[in-house]
Amino acid sequence: MNLEIISPEKVIYKGEVDSITLPGMMGLFTILDNHAPIVSALKKGVLAYKVGNEDVKTEINSGFVEVGKNIVSICIE
Repeated sequence: MNLEIISPEKVIYKGEVDSITLPGMMGLFTILDNHAPIVSALKKGVLAYKVGNEDVKTEINSGFVEVGKNIVSICIE
């Protein structure tokens, strides 16, 4: 699936990933290929995504995620 992570200052990541784990308002949740469309607020925590065998983790303060048709857009602070 395609992931784009942006902040007010810059594009942090843009590319293909295998999975994404996010700190939702009600707890952690994971997005995989063909996930149902959603829009969700994010809270302070760790945003993690997997690219092949590499796990990437980023601390975030808050944000939003939109998922649809294997495209995941995340706007973070």
